[in-house]
Amino acid sequence: MNIRLFCPQDADQIAQLFHDTVREINIRDYSMSQVKAWAPDNFDFRNWVEVCLSRYVYVADYDGMIIGFGELELNGHIDCFYCHKNYQRCGVGRKIYQAIEKKALELGLKSVFTEASITAKPFFQSMGFSVLEEQKVSRRGETFINYRMEKKLH
Repeated sequence: MNIRLFCPQDADQIAQLFHDTVREINIRDYSMSQVKAWAPDNFDFRNWVEVCLSRYVYVADYDGMIIGFGELELNGHIDCFYCHKNYQRCGVGRKIYQAIEKKALELGLKSVFTEASITAKPFFQSMGFSVLEEQKVSRRGETFINYRMEKKLH
């Protein structure tokens, strides 16, 4: 497995991975109507190439197959962070997060932050994040619980 920066040709695999992970993994913690609002059938709800080129996006590439990705914005916000449904709890997320944290330190950031799903909260806690608050957010007519989390960098 190679951790590398996003390339535009990765966009279709990333969109599919996002959709499948939300629909098949996050369904453990959210209702079907919530996951359908979160990951709509139309993958083009987001311009994946444009968004991913506007930030640091690290992908886990396993012989040409993307098995995870994470996005770091210049202000320290970790936006999308997903691991393939068949590669959960294998260290993929840890390796992606390590690349993100290394880049955040290179950028001189003092902290990184995210809005973690119920599903992702334990992962981010294991990476040293603290919960700042539970929040309710709305997407496409559905309300979700997630957690605003932060990690101070040294």
